[in-house]
Amino acid sequence: MNLFRCLLAGVLLAGSFPAASFATDTIAPYHVGESGRLFHPDKARDWRGAKTQALLVRIWYPVDRSVTEQPHDIGAPGHPIFEGHPVAADAPLSPGKARYPLLLMSHGTGGSADSLDWLGAALAAQGYIVAAVNHPGNTALEPLTAEGFLLWWERATDVSEVLDGLLHDAVLGPHIDMQRVGAVGFSLGGYTVLELAGARTHRLAFEHFCVSPAADAICHPPEAQGLTHADGFALAPSPQTDASIAHSDDSYRDPRIKAVFAIAPALGEAFNASSFADVRIPIALLAGSADTTVPLGTNAERFARFMPNAKLTLLPGAGHYTFLDVCTPNVGDQPFFCKDGPGVDRTAIHAEAIAQVAAFFAKTLPTTN
Repeated sequence: MNLFRCLLAGVLLAGSFPAASFATDTIAPYHVGESGRLFHPDKARDWRGAKTQALLVRIWYPVDRSVTEQPHDIGAPGHPIFEGHPVAADAPLSPGKARYPLLLMSHGTGGSADSLDWLGAALAAQGYIVAAVNHPGNTALEPLTAEGFLLWWERATDVSEVLDGLLHDAVLGPHIDMQRVGAVGFSLGGYTVLELAGARTHRLAFEHFCVSPAADAICHPPEAQGLTHADGFALAPSPQTDASIAHSDDSYRDPRIKAVFAIAPALGEAFNASSFADVRIPIALLAGSADTTVPLGTNAERFARFMPNAKLTLLPGAGHYTFLDVCTPNVGDQPFFCKDGPGVDRTAIHAEAIAQVAAFFAKTLPTTN
């Protein structure tokens, strides 16, 4: 059985390149395989207050079109939340190419790898291996923790550890083109991949912003209501937490990553112009024009001002949670993350976002053979 099939799916979570010739009725070159991995890094993650010591990873990858895909929804058995892309579970990687480009994916606060199935599967159908980690202490697969929620910079280490694990994976490792590795993230995952590009956090700047009159919705995310190991935003003192905070402003750049795409990136007020001095790889930014959860002025637009070569694309009408999977019709009382603005077609927004992401990585991770 696929490792993730019975796990509860998460509730959460551009450069101006011409849209790729991608449409929902286009025949993709590959079918989509899906598998999972548990990676055990040298530095265990359980100190964050999370129950999971390993890194639980969802992987989408290209398989031959002769392999049959099976429809599947995402969520608890019998109670699906999201509509999933048809997949061929644990099918063999297509032998059509010796090596494939790799995209590492980071979900939003309190979300899961599965909540970005729409993007991971679509990119796999275009010929990418896509690996998305569930960030310990900050995933819907278990209760959120204060450590997982607030020590944001630690997420970048999760992604780098997943890359290490994949390169040593007996099945996929030999087929990864190390010259064509990118990263894509949503919301706090967008912040995460910018750190991987070399952006440096200024933690105190964000804290000062959130106690100032200018504080906005980014300081009060709805996911904070799920914290179980804290009173509000308080962190329990520990040597591990103190050591992490001492390194919050360090660089977490991973030089193996050659390009980064951030969707509705969060924590813009944790950065200033000097934060991006070491960013030398291509960056793309994309957000929804109607995002009130991660306001544009203090986040996506702020990032764009600091990185003039990373032009921002706004998708009209899209809200923050429009970038999650499409919810199933019988999900229940329409949770907030299923609701879009009047006239917004989430599937159409996804198609445009996929086109933007695919065009960006086609340009920045070009074929070398």
